[in-house]
Amino acid sequence: MVKTRPFDAAEVLDSPEMIAAYLTEAFGSDDPALMARAIGAVARSQDMAAVAGKAGRSRENLYRALGGDARPEFSTVIKVLHALGIDLIAQPRSAEAAQVS
Repeated sequence: MVKTRPFDAAEVLDSPEMIAAYLTEAFGSDDPALMARAIGAVARSQDMAAVAGKAGRSRENLYRALGGDARPEFSTVIKVLHALGIDLIAQPRSAEAAQVS
């Protein structure tokens, strides 16, 4: 029997371009829990303890907040993104996406 283990995006997020693409897809999902888990995966890929220190939060707090089950405060999300060197950028939705919403 072949044994497998669950996919962990943190293991493959190894470049700023890959991280940006991953987060862009997650943010486009309109699913807050998926977005939080994606930010958590990026934080794990970059050493959660170091990210927590830069964000002024505890490592345990970030694991809990970015695990997908909680709804992190927006200020926590922004601090973590800044600690990761990520900026949020607003852009208009495509005409197709705007019609679906």
